[in-house]
Amino acid sequence: MNISPRGLGMLRNVEVCLSVELGRARMTLKELLALQTDTVVPLDRLSDEPLDVFVNGKRIAKAEILTEGDRFALRIVEMDGEGDGDAGDAAIASDAA
Repeated sequence: MNISPRGLGMLRNVEVCLSVELGRARMTLKELLALQTDTVVPLDRLSDEPLDVFVNGKRIAKAEILTEGDRFALRIVEMDGEGDGDAGDAAIASDAA
């Protein structure tokens, strides 16, 4: 995808929703209805695996979770498309910086 720097400039102030997925769990409706305070639900991701980072529902990166002061924060460890020869996305990212 090629977007001119001028065209990208018009989009820089558009707000997007960034979210992070810790993992997923499958359960029956019976198990779901039995959930209560203090129930532990195991997820499908190991505790040392990077987390998936999404923008408007599309995965864009993997990250580690950390704390900054009293808040959670992310350290991006891999951008989707890095190293796969997708120069178009790299150009867009560098223009956005």
